[in-house]
Amino acid sequence: MKFGIDSGHNCPPDTGARGIKFEDNLTLDVGNRVIAKLRALGNEVVVCRPSSANTVRDSLSKRCSTANSSRVDIYVSVHFNAFNNQANGTEVYATSDTGRKIAKPVLDEIVKLGFFNRGVKSGSHLYVLKNTDMPAILIECCFLDSQKDMNLFNPEAMANAIVKGLTGKVPSAPVNPVPDEEENIDETILRLQKSLNRLKITDKNGKVLVEDGFTGASTKSAVEKFQTIVAVQPTGIADATTWNAINLILAKRIIRPNHAGGAVVRYLQYRLGVENDGVYGPQTEVVVKNFQKQNGLDADGIIGPASWQKLIG
Repeated sequence: MKFGIDSGHNCPPDTGARGIKFEDNLTLDVGNRVIAKLRALGNEVVVCRPSSANTVRDSLSKRCSTANSSRVDIYVSVHFNAFNNQANGTEVYATSDTGRKIAKPVLDEIVKLGFFNRGVKSGSHLYVLKNTDMPAILIECCFLDSQKDMNLFNPEAMANAIVKGLTGKVPSAPVNPVPDEEENIDETILRLQKSLNRLKITDKNGKVLVEDGFTGASTKSAVEKFQTIVAVQPTGIADATTWNAINLILAKRIIRPNHAGGAVVRYLQYRLGVENDGVYGPQTEVVVKNFQKQNGLDADGIIGPASWQKLIG
């Protein structure tokens, strides 16, 4: 059997939810274990997680393209849920009868671990299920903002449940997870460095960060600079508040005059050299229009896709 395994997110600006834990870390851990176990059972596995993407849609499209071009038999996307700190349990999405037949045993095995059964659900709204050519499922393993689920969660047990649901068995001997492409590198720091470079945030010496995945003085100073820009306490440590600000900016939402956009507007004001107060007022509008004129854009004062392209690509 040829499986396409997709560890959800892990491709800035396509990053996952944050709660008690960070979705990217969980999906990568479980996904790598699933890949190793499937291969140990003699299956062929295609890794569908892309190494880079310009947008979230680009990230999703690359996952589907990899699965489709590789002609995998079954596509499996691994995710974790987040909602209101109270919701809990496991659900699996599918779009076809064949997909639902694949989803059901996977769900049943995960539920045996103690998670609440939220059912097999229609995934007709999910990009990766709509745009893959083969039977496909998306697993929401459990809720990462639920203390109940996080107390139950064990990555090895979750991977075993997924593999047994897919194949009916698990390897008889322990299997080491598939190592990441760059071993011993903290992918969270690497993502942070890539994100800050994309946002044109340099270190204290005005230098672009070296994307090596290791925390150092340069990365710390760049984080402090970014935190100061977006009005977050400048600790030099990328906490949840800092990551939320980064992700809001990388989402490239449309920003209009009189928009009290907080971190996003503060970042725009920093890049355009205007007073950094987080409110898109008349002074900011004038500077935005001048920026648009200088770059051959419609000077409408609206920061849309074309303006964002000039700012951060």
